[in-house]
Parts: sequence; C-alpha cells; structure tokens
Amino acid sequence: MSKEITSRAADYSQWYNDLVLKGELADYSAVRGCMVIKPYGYALWENMRDALDKMFKDTGHVNAYFPLFVPKSLFEAEEKNAEGFAKECAIVTHYRLKTDPNNKGKLMVDPEAKLEEELIVRPTSEAIIWNTYKGWIQSYRDLPLLINQWANVVRWEMRTRLFLRTAEFLWQEGHTAHATKAEAIEETEKMLHVYADFVENWMAVPVIKGVKSANERFAGAEDTYCIEALMQDGKALQAGTSHFLGQNFAKAFDVKFSNKENQLDYVWATSWGVSTRLVGALVMAHSDDQGLILPPRIAPLQVVIVPIYKGDEQKAMIGTKADAIIKELKALGIRVKYDDNENTRPGWKFAEYEMKGVPVRLALGARDIEKNEIEVARRDTKEKRVVSLDGIAQYVESLLKDIQQYMYNKALVYRDEHITKADSWDEFVKLLDEKGGFISAHWDGTGETEDAIKEKTKATIRCIPLNNEPEAGQCILTGKPSTQRVLFARAY
Repeated sequence: MSKEITSRAADYSQWYNDLVLKGELADYSAVRGCMVIKPYGYALWENMRDALDKMFKDTGHVNAYFPLFVPKSLFEAEEKNAEGFAKECAIVTHYRLKTDPNNKGKLMVDPEAKLEEELIVRPTSEAIIWNTYKGWIQSYRDLPLLINQWANVVRWEMRTRLFLRTAEFLWQEGHTAHATKAEAIEETEKMLHVYADFVENWMAVPVIKGVKSANERFAGAEDTYCIEALMQDGKALQAGTSHFLGQNFAKAFDVKFSNKENQLDYVWATSWGVSTRLVGALVMAHSDDQGLILPPRIAPLQVVIVPIYKGDEQKAMIGTKADAIIKELKALGIRVKYDDNENTRPGWKFAEYEMKGVPVRLALGARDIEKNEIEVARRDTKEKRVVSLDGIAQYVESLLKDIQQYMYNKALVYRDEHITKADSWDEFVKLLDEKGGFISAHWDGTGETEDAIKEKTKATIRCIPLNNEPEAGQCILTGKPSTQRVLFARAY
C-alpha cells in the first residue's frame, strides 16, 4: 500500500481517511457501513476503554451486560426515544434460513420461522435496561443503581465514515437510577466532568462543557449535557454526552420504589456514553500531513527503538544495550517496542512509526554506544536530540509527559483562536465560511429559529456553555431579544 497521504489543505476528508487506513487503525468491511478495527486501532481503543473504565469504577459504578436484541413492544414504550431512533433501527423478523427450492445452493428466509414479536438490534439500551430494572428496584435501599455496559450498537446510517459514523460501533453506556431528582442531576453532571477529564487529560483535546438545546437533546431526555471539541478543519465534534432522563423511562416501564416515608414514587434516571468516535476525534485534533500524532497516555506504543547496524556483531551488541534500555523503560510502565526486523531498512521504519504516531523514537547505532549517547526524536514537533544513555529511561519518561502537555496546549490555542463572537447575520455567515470554529452568538431560544439557521448555514447550536455569562442582546437571525450567547458550529 502506498504511504502517501493527501494533505489537509488539499482534501481534509481524504486526509482523514488516509490516516485511518494507512495508520492501520481500521479498514473497510464486506458489510455496508461497517468497519474492521485493526489491531493497532483496537489497542488504541483498549487504552481509552481501560482508562475510562477505571474512572467509572472510581466513581462507584459497576459493569454489567444486557441483550443485543430489544423486543419491539419494549422499544416503543418510551415514545420520544422510539421516535428519535426509529429511522436508524435494524429489525430481526425471522430466526431461520432454508435452501431455496427454486435456486439450488442459495438460501432464503424460512417463512415458517417468523418471530412472534420483531426484535430491534439495539441502537441504545434504555428500553431493555429499564424493563430489567423494574425487577431490581423495590425500595430506596436498592438505590442508587450505578451500572455501565461496554457493548456494540447498531444505527443504520446512510452516510458513513470510519470511526466517525458507522452502522455498528463500540461504546459504553451508563444507566443509573436514583431516589431523587437532585441525585440524578448530580450524577449527570459528575459523568460529564469524568468525560471532560478523560478527553482533556488523556486524549489531550480541550473541550467545552455545556447543555444541548431542546432540538439537539437526546430523545427521551429532560436535559442533555455534552462536551464539544474542535477539529483542525474548524468543525466541531460532540465527544461525549450525559443525559438527565427525569422520570420518563421509569414511568414508561413502571419502575417504582418505596421511599423512606414508605410512599411509592418513580425513580429518577440518567444515561451517558462515549464511543469509538473518540478515535476519529483523536486523529483529527492532532495529526499532520505525515501521519498520526498520538498522545503518549493512550498511544498503543509510546516508544520504539530502531537499531542501526552493519553485520551480526554490531546487531548483537546493539541488541544487548537495547534490552537493558527496554527493561528500564518497562520498569517505569512505558510501552516500548524494539524493531530489529531485518526485512526493512531504518529509514522505512522511521517513516512507518511516524505514520503511526508513536510519540518517541530512539535510534541506536554502534557509534552511539561507543559515545554513550542515543538519538531521541519526538513525533509531535519532529525535534531530534542526541542525549546521554545515562538516565535515558528517566529522560524518556519526562519527555512523554512534556509531549502530552504540549499536544494539549497546542490544541487549546487553536480552539481558543477559533471561538469568535458574531453580532450580525452577515458577520455570522462570513465567519462560518472563512474561519469556521465556534461562533458565539445570540439566539432567541426557539426551535424554529434554530432550524432556520441550520437550514441556511448547516450550523447547529453545539451547546450552551455551563459557564455562560448572562448578556442581553438580539438574535442574529430574528432580531428578537436574547439573554445569552450560545455556541454555533458546523459539525461532524
């Protein structure tokens, strides 16, 4: 496969696809709209998953697993949720195939194997989970119920892009039940902050925390909280959501509990989730025209050592020294690979690991060992430096921390430079077309105006920031009174 990458300036969309494919994160599959996550991409997802899983458990949550299939009658129970996902549902109607008598060697659906009730392949699990919770919750002593599941879901998308939007994707979904509204809202906000912590401190991507408008709210939720990130092409990407569901699902599935006053009440609910879409966000937020740039905390490989030698004697000597370095690095918890593959030259390896975004590359030759030094190259800035072999593990450990922080700072500067105020419609449209990013503008608070702005510009309200300051103004489209600015952007 050619390793040439389309530049961001020439075609950002193709650049993204090139990086995902040539960086060996994923591949297309025989199933329309679905992808194969390759080992390198799955290792990246595993690192993300493991970090998040620990954060969930540290906040009192436990993991469970619920069925992939949802009976249609359960799916329909919460009307807003069912309506919101109806157009994306895959449906199982039969449970058996048989040989086609008119076409030997081919299979057909057995008409006698029709299911008594059709099954929805889960686009989200609220229905099956809340039907289950009905049998688990009787008293306030059973609350709070703090459960997360790692799973796959299916949403039959018409237009798909690797990681960003596929018919099947991996995710986690938390579903919690509480005795009071205040507790449920506290949980919703807590998990939003967990997501923000992860995306900023592990992925090195700055986010804006906010609340969605009614039009953008999760189907069946009272409020949707979100974190919004900005990609290098000036488009926003929703990086995670946390939903306050009120008592909507409890009422739909008749989930009641006896409170401390021995009175029956419906429980209060939340749900929250992030998906493999975060891998796409990682690619677009940091990478360059030479390949992936991965933050050290979640990179599958943090360090690669490439030997440069002539003959078996030098190779053996370098290998012995490399083994000692690897032992020191692994003792510090650093993920390292020694690439002594004889089928490829050092220059090819340098380009390969640059493409894959490995944060630090060490090049070690016989002369380096004689001089007690080693060449260190960092992927993010491409800076190379020759340093002493003494204390190399500690040097690399410090360098990885520097790279993590540098990547975040760089993305933060870009994000902040692309939050711009607009006070008129003409200014709003010009900023969207010429600069992109988040446009901070007044909106009259109506869904009709929001729809009209989206129709005219393809920009949506990404969020109403949690730290928003009240400000009197006029809606950019209608001129009607507004009490605060909201953030608009074109988005993935």
